[in-house]
This record gives sequence, structure tokens and C-alpha cells, in this order.
Amino acid sequence: MTLPVVKGASYILVHTPTTLFHYGSTQTQTRLKDPDAEYLKKIPEFLRSFDDCVAYAPNQVFIGNILPDELNNIPQPWYENPVSNASRFGEMGEIMPEDEFFGLVKLYDSFDLVKLTKEFTAEVKSKLESHPIFSKKDLKGLGDGVELSEIEELVNKHVAEGLYLGEKLVGCIKQAHDTDPNLNAHVMLENLMTKASGILALLNLEKQGFDLSEIEYVIEASEEACGDINQRGGGNFAKAMAEMAGCVNATGSDTRSFCAAPAHALVNAAALVKAGVYKTVAVIAGGAVAKLGMNGKDHVAKNIPLLEDCLGGFAILVTANDGESPIIRTDLVGRHTVGTGSSPQAVITALVTNPLDKGGLKITDIDKYSVEMQNPEITKPAGAGNVPEANYKMIAALGVKRGDLERTEIPEFVKKHGMPGFAPTQGHIPSGVPFVGPAMKMMKAGQIEKVMIIGKGSLFLGRMTNLFDGVSFVMEKNTGVVEETVASEDDVKLKKMVADAMRELAQILLKEEK
Repeated sequence: MTLPVVKGASYILVHTPTTLFHYGSTQTQTRLKDPDAEYLKKIPEFLRSFDDCVAYAPNQVFIGNILPDELNNIPQPWYENPVSNASRFGEMGEIMPEDEFFGLVKLYDSFDLVKLTKEFTAEVKSKLESHPIFSKKDLKGLGDGVELSEIEELVNKHVAEGLYLGEKLVGCIKQAHDTDPNLNAHVMLENLMTKASGILALLNLEKQGFDLSEIEYVIEASEEACGDINQRGGGNFAKAMAEMAGCVNATGSDTRSFCAAPAHALVNAAALVKAGVYKTVAVIAGGAVAKLGMNGKDHVAKNIPLLEDCLGGFAILVTANDGESPIIRTDLVGRHTVGTGSSPQAVITALVTNPLDKGGLKITDIDKYSVEMQNPEITKPAGAGNVPEANYKMIAALGVKRGDLERTEIPEFVKKHGMPGFAPTQGHIPSGVPFVGPAMKMMKAGQIEKVMIIGKGSLFLGRMTNLFDGVSFVMEKNTGVVEETVASEDDVKLKKMVADAMRELAQILLKEEK
């Protein structure tokens, strides 16, 4: 067996303000109840420009241009203190504008469900041709586009959902079946956008220099479900994304567990690599359209920009030990079991202290904890408070109870072992995994030694159980020693010596019996 390591990580955001307005769940439900609602009328004045989105400090953290702790040095509210000279391209990913993304949705449509106007197709093709990734890709899948009248007819007949830029209709996504609700136009829009954003994350791994053809298995861990009436949620996003990204030697499957799915998927990936089933596994996820503007009513009521205007995505590469990349400690995995209970103390004990006890570690031995990394500027106005900070205080309180630190040290613990929340509220996206990439960077720079990635999920949302969910694991700096995956010459000699000694002992015992 070989130790699994995190070899690479990419993070992407797609700025989709118009998609927020038309298809975010809060807006959709509001429109169904009251099409003339004041909230809907106010939305356009609270939407951010692409430049504002790019300059937003948490977004710059997400794509790897600045480290999470640097947010402590930027005055809040962050939306009033933009990052100067901010770039849409980051060390670990990128922020893509809505029009280019519509082009990707069309490019990766396998069943001709996406229609774009001729005018818009020409515009977006020109933009993608100058993109550092897509300038090298085959863009024939965009086609030449269709007449606007054809798109208008499909939308007016309610057999397609429109794709808008502001008030301008530039395309649509058709239903894939005339009676199956799992293949209606709205679901197809959500699923195709999940697919396209996941592919974008994978391609950003390739941009970092990784050969996607070396990936042998893909695990997709978003919150959407693709399937038809006979197998609702049957999948397979993983293989669909792998196909379009050029992972020609990969197979794959989907893992679902609400917000905790990415952490589950990374543990699964590490286990597959350690067992030698696959040498290279990619864990990926696309964005969730439904979560766009999820807390929008609270933001508008408090005169705050609609900050939930981005789809999120990530791709993390897990491989056999290379002697350099951070190791995933499969022996230090925490899990929220059926019998754990739902109290905060019980959850933190299961996910944090239980795995630490296995390794003889104190709470303070972990340099950084990555919990539910939601951006507090999104959650606090909605009444959910500062979620990461609350988690860090619970971990610290348990540390006090265990004797790992003094009560007076709690504020310093939160500052030193935690970090500000910076991830979009895309459900599965914030839960632990946003820090995997920065942790890699910091470990290689010698800034930290150990981190714990914690994913938590709300299983009760599916109305199947009242249980919570959660899983955690420890990443640590590589020692530089690459263990052998096959028996070394010394191992062979030792085994031979033991076998010879056993044979001699057996012969002696046999003579004594005679």
C-alpha cells in the first residue's frame, strides 16, 4: 500500500447574476407565489457587476490569489473594500463571467438541448478563443447558433427555460422529455450548469500542468441529481464531466451526502489510492443553481448586494505518494455515526477529538481547522451568524474541557487555528474543502504541518431521517519519504530468512516427535 496525497486543487466561481434572478430557488418560489413581489422588483439594483465580483476579497481567496488569513487585514464589509488590481484568474482557478459560461453550457451539451442565438454565439466564441484554456480547445460544439425567433417560441411554449443577460434573451435550455418532471427544462438547466462548472474546475487542474488522461477514477460530489423518472438521481455526473474534460482513461461515479459529500468523496478517493485500486483519483463538484440568491430577501432588506451571485466548483487530485504533496491520514478519520447524536458537543467529539485521540494528538496540535467556511457577510444578515467562528469556538471549548488549552486562550485559539469564512453558500462547496488548496500551498512553504478538513451535512433536508452527517480527516506535511508499494530487496531477504527459520524449526520438532 502507498500513502495517498493531495497532488493538486482548483477552485472556480461563475458570476451568474441573471441566472440568480430567474432560477435561484428563493426567487423562483417568490415568483410562483407573487409575480409582482416587491423583492423581485428590487433585485436588479442589488446585482453586482462582474468587476465588483472579481474584486470581492473572499472571491480572491477562493481562487487562490490571497490566503484566507489575509482577510483579517481587509476592513469589513468586504463588499465596500474591493481588492485593488484583482484578477479574474487565480493561482488555483478563475472567476468566469455569465456570457462565457453560457457558451460552456452549450459546448458541453450532448443532446442539443441548448440553443444560443447566432449573434450571441459569435460573440461568445470570440471571447472563448482568447481564454487561456479554451483557446486551445475545439469550439465546434458551439455551432453557428439559431434565430432569436426559434428560441422565443420554445420559451413562450414553456418547453424551454430562457438564458438571459440582463433583460436580453440570448438562448434557452429545452426540456429533455415532455412528461418526465426529472427531465423538464428547469432541471436540465440546473444539471447542465452543474456539469459545465465541474468541467471548468477540472480544466483548471489541467491549466496547472496536470495531465487529465492520467486520472483513472472520478468522484463527483455536488448536490444535484441527474436521472429520469425510472432512476431519479441515478447519475452519472462524474463520467459526463470526465468525458468532456478529456479524462479518456477514467471511469467514475457520484457521491451524495448534502454538504458533507466532498469530505466523504475525498476519504473514498484516499482509500482507493491507498489500496492500490487506482493510482490517480479526481474529486470534483459543480455548482448549485438553486442556491443562487438563497438569502437574497434578507440581503435586500438590509441594503446589501446580492452576494450569492456565483456558482462554485472545485477539483482535487489524489494520487500515490510523491514525497512532496500533503498526505491524507486515512488512519485519522472522524465520522458522525448513527448513534452519535445531534448536540454540538457530540458532533465535534465525533469529528474532531475522536480522530485526534487515535493519533495521540491534542486539539492544539492541528495548525488549522477547515470547517463550514461560509462567508459571514452572507450568513450574518440572514440570521445564521458567523458559522466558521461558531465552529471554532465549539472546538476550543471542547479543548478546554479536555485540558488542551485554558479558557482564557479561546479567542487566541480561534484566531490561530481558525480562519475567516470565504466560500460561497453553495451547500457542498463551503464544507471543509475550500482550504485543501491553500493548505497544500502553506505546507509546501513550511507555514503549517497539520490541518483537519471537516465536512458536515443536513440529512434531515431529504425528509428520510432526522440525522445530521459529517466526516473529517487530517492532512499533514509530507516527510519526503516515499514508501515502497512493492516489496524491497531487503524485505524479500527478510521474508526468506523467516521462511527458512520456520522450516528448520518444523524439521527439529518433527525429529523430536519421532
